[in-house]
Amino acid sequence: MNIKAVLSVLGKDRKGVVATVATTLYECGANIDDIAQTILDDIFSMTMLVTIDEDAGSFNDLQERLLRDGEALGMQIVLQRADVFDFMYKV
Repeated sequence: MNIKAVLSVLGKDRKGVVATVATTLYECGANIDDIAQTILDDIFSMTMLVTIDEDAGSFNDLQERLLRDGEALGMQIVLQRADVFDFMYKV
C-alpha cells in the first residue's frame, strides 16, 4: 500500500540536509514526488511531497528515522500523512 505524505524541514542552514533526508527516504522505500526549498537569511526551509511504499517500510518507522535525522542535524523534521491536510480543509 502506498501512502502520500508531506515532509517539512526547518532550521539553521547547513550542509548535508537534503542528502541526509533523501538518503533516509530511499532507505525506507519512499519516493520524492515534489520538493520546494528556500533559504531566508540563514534559515533553511524545505517541503516535500513523498510516497511511502508500506511494503518496503512503515510510515511510523520512517517518521522515527526522520526524527533522529532532525536531532542529528539540529533541525525540525515533521512527516504528516497527506490525507490529514485533505480532512483539515473539508471542515
